[in-house]
Amino acid sequence: MLFADDTQQSLQAAATVANTAQPPERLRTVAELDTLVTELGYSGRRDRDLAELEEVRRLRPLLRDLLLAERDAAVVLVNDVLARAGATPQLVRHDDSGWHVHAVPSDAPLATRMAVETAMAMIDVVRADELSRLSVCADADCEGVVVDLSRNRSRRFCSTTCTNRNAVAAYRARRARTTSTPAPDVDVRSRR
Repeated sequence: MLFADDTQQSLQAAATVANTAQPPERLRTVAELDTLVTELGYSGRRDRDLAELEEVRRLRPLLRDLLLAERDAAVVLVNDVLARAGATPQLVRHDDSGWHVHAVPSDAPLATRMAVETAMAMIDVVRADELSRLSVCADADCEGVVVDLSRNRSRRFCSTTCTNRNAVAAYRARRARTTSTPAPDVDVRSRR
């Protein structure tokens, strides 16, 4: 395992939240935020109001910057997020998860917890010198964040949608090349 489970979960969750800003906008309502937060497994306080939705929407560029920054810039961002939140790391265990680190209280605002969890995960990424596992989607029409936790570092696309779109395009390009290439003339009589 490259990173601890909570680090992997935090990185993937941060990328998912950051990528909701990519067209089409996927974080328009409190209900959409509620569904997303539940799917991503964020614990703690939930206000479920427009103010919380707007805080999370404003957080997305910071999450993107944290995930895509070069090492020195990432260190500055991580330290800034942790300092502004007054982070005090503590070991906790809740729900079905094992021991992991929370650095702000569970009653801190959702956007604060998202930012701090991402910063804490980035500590592991920087320390392991694995920033190359974080990149921008290879789809020409997408700017989504990719978190590549694969063994062979093969993940290139941010979502199944981008993966499928590129696979279909590659298939069509191959097929167009084979159908536009004339078949060679073969003398059937010479095969005997």
